[in-house]
Amino acid sequence: MATGNEHDEEPRRAGARPTRSPGRTPRPRRRVSAPHAMRIAAQQLQELLGRVPESVSALKPVEGGWQADVEVVELERIPDTTSVLASYRVRLDEEGELQSYERIRRYTRGQVDRPT
Repeated sequence: MATGNEHDEEPRRAGARPTRSPGRTPRPRRRVSAPHAMRIAAQQLQELLGRVPESVSALKPVEGGWQADVEVVELERIPDTTSVLASYRVRLDEEGELQSYERIRRYTRGQVDRPT
């Protein structure tokens, strides 16, 4: 049995936008904090590569989210100083969702960057 409330809405036309309920406003997108962005970048890269990240060596806010550089061991060798690592640049949106990643550098663990 209908209570009358179920049929109060007008039928929706094709292409018509749904009306918003009174009192309901869209939630603003909230930027995750820097520490949370670091953890998320490392976790999501680990899921994609199947390798545990060594560290997050850089993190900065960018338009629309975060950019992080994550260090990953790609090839373990003995001695450890000859292991091959890679730096991956990870971009997250404001809510921490992975947008893109790319490998930007490969190097041996014992390699030291020269001053420029």
